[in-house]
Order: sequence, then structure tokens, then C-alpha cells
Amino acid sequence: MDDTNLIQKITAPNAGMFTGKGTNSYLIGKKDITLVDPGPNIQSHLENIIEASSGNLKRIFVTHTHTDHSPGADPLAKRLGIPCYGNLVEHDFAMQDRTFKPDKLFTDGYVLETEEYTLEAIYTPGHASNHFCFLVREQQCLLSGDHIMDGSTVVIAPNDGSMKDYLDSLEKLFTYDIQSIAPGHGNLINNPQEVIQWTIDHRLQREKKVIDAIKKLGKCGLTRLLISVYSDVNPKLLPIAKWSLESHLVKLIDDGVVIRKQNRYSLTEIN
Repeated sequence: MDDTNLIQKITAPNAGMFTGKGTNSYLIGKKDITLVDPGPNIQSHLENIIEASSGNLKRIFVTHTHTDHSPGADPLAKRLGIPCYGNLVEHDFAMQDRTFKPDKLFTDGYVLETEEYTLEAIYTPGHASNHFCFLVREQQCLLSGDHIMDGSTVVIAPNDGSMKDYLDSLEKLFTYDIQSIAPGHGNLINNPQEVIQWTIDHRLQREKKVIDAIKKLGKCGLTRLLISVYSDVNPKLLPIAKWSLESHLVKLIDDGVVIRKQNRYSLTEIN
């Protein structure tokens, strides 16, 4: 991935609609290795991680506990006798990995220093309430988990996700010196500021489409709104888009722009 081989990517064989070509696990360092996101509990993937770490894996960091990112943590930790770092979600729902039991919790700004590298934990809720990104300071490379993905937008499910938190977390990243992004899915991103700004703009444009659709349709239910707002999306993906739409609506209700009565949405009088 880079000239010093400080960061090594290993992609799990769990390709799919949500995961793209698979979940990326990252090994940081050579002699004092931190694993970021062990991925799913697939034996061949875990064996690849162990082999690539050459007996030098010291700890496991987890960006968040969705089932494609953290289930490999428990079997690896038990087998190697190493600690797991990560946080639990505020609201449990179906996509959560219930096997994850962290030994240590992250706080925003937590720093791990080794002789080879420095890792900073950055709290980035939105996709999940317990989501963290990790900055490898020596490389100015952000391990973004599912906060930012290569070639795809992130699903924000209303059960544990938050559109407001997601946008705030994206803005927060502009305060860091980031030269590249190593995402949880896809390839290395070498224009991080552009991608972060595009992601913010895309979400705000979608929010505007929600407002414009309600203005045009009047009081309307979720299904009618979904078809109008996501007319540019493959119909097969509408069940997934529905989650993000609901998150947009929660934000707009909190912002005082939209009201919901009897499962129908309308603009507030001041709009």
C-alpha cells in the first residue's frame, strides 16, 4: 500500500451487496502489529491474517461492530491471547455482532504509540453509534471503516445510525491532516478532502430532494416518498435506500423542517 509497507491490507472473502469485494482488514506495523477490523469469522481469512502477521500481532482494534467487521475478533483474541479494543453500540439491532466483548474501550483522541507508528482513535458516529476511524500519523492515512468507502455511499440505518452525527463526523475530519484513506471496503483513496466534501454534498443534495418531494407531494407516506426521492436508484436497492431515507427524515424532524403525523410526512408551517 505504501513505500514503507507500514500498512498491509487483507481482504476477506465476503463479497456482497453491502461489502463490495469484501471487508478489508489492516495490519499496522511489522514487529508490533495492530490489526484493524478482523472482519468476519471466516477461517481462511483469519489464517491469512495470522500468517501475514508472522507471530507479531499484539492487539485488535475494531472500527465498529457490524457483522462484517468484528466477528473475527473473538476467535483471534482467544487463539493468540491478545486484547481487543472497541466500543459497544447504544442501540442493538440485527446487523450487530453480539460476540464482540472488548477488553478496552476507546475514547475520542486515544493514542497508541509504538516504536514503529502512532495510531489515533477518532470518534466518528453516524454509520453506527460506536464507530471510530484510526489515523496512522506517520503515513497521514485514515483507516475509515465504514465511515467512508471507495466507490459507494454508506448506509445510515435509523436504528443505531444518525444522519446528523454522520454529517458532523465528516466535517470533523477536515480538522485532521489526512493524505489518504484506507476504507473498510474498496481501494485506497488518494484525494481524501475531495471525497469527504463530495460525500457531504451528496447527503445534503439528497436531503434537499426529500424536502422538495414533500413540498410537491404534500402529506405523504414513506413508500411514496422513497420512490420519488430515490428515482435515480436501482429499484432492487430501494429497501436499503429506505434506511437512509428514514435517517434523513429523523434529522429533518429534529431540525424542525418536517413533521410526522400518523405515519405521514409534511413540511412545518414555517417552510
